[in-house]
Amino acid sequence: MSGLRTRQHRLKISGLFLFSFFSTTTFAQYQLLGTVQARHDGTAIQGVTIYLNNGKRQALTDSLGRFVFANLSKGQYVLHTSAPDFKATKQTFTLAEHDLSVRIQLTSRQETLAEVTVTDKQSDFGFTRMRGVESMGIYEGKKSEVIIPDQLVANLSTNNARQIYARVAGLNIWENEGAGLQLSIGGRGLDPNRSSNFNVRQNGYDISADALGYPESYYTPPTEAVGRIQIVRGAASLQYGTQFGGLLNFVMKKPVADRKFELTARQTIGSFGFYNAFTSASGTVGKLSYYTFFQYKKGDSWRPNSHFTNYTAFADIDYHVSEKTTLGVDITQMSYLAQQPGGLTDDMFRENPRQSNRERNWFKVNWTMPALHFDHKFNTNNEFNLRVFGLYAYRYSLGFRPNRVASIDDNSERDLIKGDFQNWGTEARYLKRYTLSKQQAVLLVGGRYYHGFNHSVQGLGSTDKDADFNFISDANAISYDYRFPNRNVSAFAENIFYIGEKVSITPGIRFEYIKTTADGFYGTITRDLAGNIINSVSTTEYRTNGRQFVLGGIGISYKPVPQLDIYGNLSQNYRSITFTDMRIANPSSVIDPNMQDEKGYSLDLGIRSTQTTLYNFDISAFYLNYNNRIGEVQFYDANDRVLRRRGNIGQAVIMGIESYAEGDFLRLANPANPNVSGVIFANVALIHSTYKASEISGVVGNQVEFVPNLNLKSGIRLGYKNLKGSFQYTHLSNQFSDATNATEGGVSAVLGLIPAYTILDASLSYQFTRFRLEGSLNNLANATYFTRRATGYPGPGILPSDGRSVYVTIQIKL
Repeated sequence: MSGLRTRQHRLKISGLFLFSFFSTTTFAQYQLLGTVQARHDGTAIQGVTIYLNNGKRQALTDSLGRFVFANLSKGQYVLHTSAPDFKATKQTFTLAEHDLSVRIQLTSRQETLAEVTVTDKQSDFGFTRMRGVESMGIYEGKKSEVIIPDQLVANLSTNNARQIYARVAGLNIWENEGAGLQLSIGGRGLDPNRSSNFNVRQNGYDISADALGYPESYYTPPTEAVGRIQIVRGAASLQYGTQFGGLLNFVMKKPVADRKFELTARQTIGSFGFYNAFTSASGTVGKLSYYTFFQYKKGDSWRPNSHFTNYTAFADIDYHVSEKTTLGVDITQMSYLAQQPGGLTDDMFRENPRQSNRERNWFKVNWTMPALHFDHKFNTNNEFNLRVFGLYAYRYSLGFRPNRVASIDDNSERDLIKGDFQNWGTEARYLKRYTLSKQQAVLLVGGRYYHGFNHSVQGLGSTDKDADFNFISDANAISYDYRFPNRNVSAFAENIFYIGEKVSITPGIRFEYIKTTADGFYGTITRDLAGNIINSVSTTEYRTNGRQFVLGGIGISYKPVPQLDIYGNLSQNYRSITFTDMRIANPSSVIDPNMQDEKGYSLDLGIRSTQTTLYNFDISAFYLNYNNRIGEVQFYDANDRVLRRRGNIGQAVIMGIESYAEGDFLRLANPANPNVSGVIFANVALIHSTYKASEISGVVGNQVEFVPNLNLKSGIRLGYKNLKGSFQYTHLSNQFSDATNATEGGVSAVLGLIPAYTILDASLSYQFTRFRLEGSLNNLANATYFTRRATGYPGPGILPSDGRSVYVTIQIKL
């Protein structure tokens, strides 16, 4: 009996040993470690971000170029690399029964195509999308786009938005002038005016006049200095703010890491007296790195009375305190003076779109933006970022702008509006990677404080023709004087929960406190029959509005195979009343004193490609519910005058399909020949919009303004070694400019139909040694069209777009 017990005991011990051995073998944890080197000389590269399996984990290379991922089980792993001065790579490795050490070689972005073999998707297309976790942000399950300007064959010197944003589905682009001084893009029925429905940032901080009270962007970074343009649709409301449009972030070029000094000089000449000089310097000396540029731009534009001069300077200086800590400062200074030819009526446009009856209208902008950023990486799983930023700026507009656009200038006192902005804010983010039930998870939390102040004054300017931005000395000259202080406190959190290797769920929440104030007076000026000022009557006003609310959202991603991502996102949106909504000083406009903030939600559901080098697509459906939509409608007053009322129009519903696809058909047909490429792309948005509810008669059932039913952009890019050429086709169908769907603009031409238009563009680029030659032929068919009816400056009225134009650029890099 005792012998039986002994044998049973031995069997238990043997079984336990076998189970332990089996468990250790099955669940053993290994390391994937490696070194990153420069391909051309084998030197180690510090500061390269290594993403493991689409960003679920990441590591940063040290001063010897080393990285490590610990606690990995057996299996196949994909490593992505990201470095400012080197081309991205994707490599697959397999962990077996032991640790694995690998070596990754990166190719410098500065090498010519004759010296390297281009394999990265970004190099082929110039267009990609955000990773699930990237740059202290979470983008899993969100619709996003990333434009890489250096890889485009387009007219960068004029910031030609029609070409630069051609691959972003559904964007509606206003073309104010041909110089690219201001960017005006919208989408899904959102007003494109100065991109005011996007949260516009540069290197992650706000650059608009006032992020809440006056979110219009008078400054647009020169595309020649931009490394990446990141766009995240309405789901960005939880991380970046409440705008319906989402995030538009210009990531400036980073300092070169392997040289002490690098100089790039670009000179461009073009039609209508256009000249652009862009010079940048960059380098790394020890722990200090820098990137700086200066741009000078001038021209006369397509119409008379359209001369402009523009100066922009920027500097980014970073000090690497240690391998884990970086302290940096940005400073941006921009100023420009532009003469504005005014708007046209429909009849004037049909008669001669190049005419101008305004020679005394001017616009002046000065933008100064300092920013400080602090980045600290506690370890591979914990990161912290802090930004402190400010804006000191002004915008002055001056001119003769009667409601009757065809009126001849009577040389009386001009209308002068001066706006001064003093804003500052700070935003902190903490990103943590952790394990939950043996699954990786990523948490992002953050907070923000924003202090804005705008002083707006309107009155009578001089009777001269020059750009004199001083009020006349008459005591009755000021008709409008307001101060608009505002405060914003917010906190947010998002978390990615991975369910297995294929599914992720990303819930998020954001708390907002907003307080806006209007404090000042408005008045009316009475004149005699000779036009002399008799007196003015002023009305003082003080309005304040404080509110707080919570927004929520959730994103889902399913990757059945590594090359495919099925995603969906539902997020609430909110847009507060702006200064313009609180008080308008315009004789032909009135506002609704009971106007409310806009609220709603956006829904995206789509399928897109990932990890591919020869093709790229994203096909999605969206649904946007827009409550209390603010807009303008025409009405008649007691004297039968046609006026515009600005207020809450009602509930707007916008839905549609946004599709984008591109493929390198020549490399698909002949992948063994890296010298030849032929990329075809198609960007098609089919959108249906309608007003579901409104208290304004004749609006329900109408089409929402700024929504063309068809928005099509397509093109081809051919390349042979260092020679590249592109051709682009753009077509937008009819769209309305107000909720009543008026078709004729009348005497003011402010409201009415924006007819369908079709534009053709062609560009060419050739790289040889240190030189690059670029050429662009815009609107080669010389189409006559317009994209905008302006309600105020730079109108009012129709603003014709430019006719055919030619630009040539030469670049040298030392």
